Amino acid sequence: MMKINEKVLKNGEKAIFALRSLYRSYGYSQYKMSKFEEYDLYAENKSFLVSDNIITFTGAGGKLMALKPDVTLSIVKSTKDSDMALNKVYYNENVYRAEKGTGDFKEIMQAGLECIGDIDDYCLCEVLMLAAKSLSIISEDFVLDISHHGIVADALDRLNLSGTAKAQVLSAIADKNLHSAMAVCESEGVPAKKTELLKSLITCYGDPKKVLDKIEPQLSEGKAAAKELKRLIELLGKNIPQDKIRLDFSVAGDMSYYNGLAFSGFIQGISQKVLSGGRYDNLLRKMGRKSNAVGFALYLDLLEELEDEADEYDFDAVLLYDDKTDISELKKAVDSIALSGKSVKAQKGIPEKIRYKTLMKIGEKGVEILEENA
Repeated sequence: MMKINEKVLKNGEKAIFALRSLYRSYGYSQYKMSKFEEYDLYAENKSFLVSDNIITFTGAGGKLMALKPDVTLSIVKSTKDSDMALNKVYYNENVYRAEKGTGDFKEIMQAGLECIGDIDDYCLCEVLMLAAKSLSIISEDFVLDISHHGIVADALDRLNLSGTAKAQVLSAIADKNLHSAMAVCESEGVPAKKTELLKSLITCYGDPKKVLDKIEPQLSEGKAAAKELKRLIELLGKNIPQDKIRLDFSVAGDMSYYNGLAFSGFIQGISQKVLSGGRYDNLLRKMGRKSNAVGFALYLDLLEELEDEADEYDFDAVLLYDDKTDISELKKAVDSIALSGKSVKAQKGIPEKIRYKTLMKIGEKGVEILEENA
């Protein structure tokens, strides 16, 4: 049997195989969906989406359809409430979104999982652990940043801000912009004493124990959230190295959809976050559901930013032949190299602008090596 040559697989494609195995081993079933969904589903939940630019078209029955910009909404729509039951699914799908800055639509390779139903501490810990393990499959040089909307809500509630100002402060928290947050508070007449927790959330970052030790005494309504974080991080630490876990309250989402736990994953060498997740019970309430939910998505298209040693060469070998070469012998030589798991390009001349590890030639005496690159 021919070996799979991993060098011809892109980073995202390599990750998919390992991620499928990981998720299935923890009881998640694969979810498959159509490329199209009724537009109304997305129109009613635009603020939940990463981008509200959606490609639409009119279906055969006259309904307005959309190329899917999101998988989570479709999964939620397809599940039913059931006491004590969990819907645990994983997916790898392509979604279609407008890129920030350009507005051009892009097909994005995405993988992830959703756990919907009676969510408890075990479910939250399992999803966090699988998020961390997903990152480690891609690279050991990763970090998982964790936050909690209950703590952020505590800081915001005591400020008594107008709707616009609240959105501005949330944006400042996400950007870790203390100056901007304080300017908004000052313009709203918020006493300096009431901004202390907000300052801590923006400036404190890193080791979970150190961060929680600093902010916990300042909490009121957020104390339950802090206790939940402590429990989850302690449980997570039994499977994931502590230096891979950080508290970062800039991790956030629309609080009308998300609640509780929130987290993001980063890989050294990639400029953007590659994983985003959290608890989104509020989304299910908006969709008339009583279940709770937690999940995450991995943006596999970003993995192409990684430097890949496999890309050092376009092909393992170039095999030269001429008009006098016996075709059956040439085919035998090419098959032998390919079946060994190496890539080989057979042609009559040395190709331009192609990087190869080994240059070979087939002649009367068989295959001989002309050049070997280290």
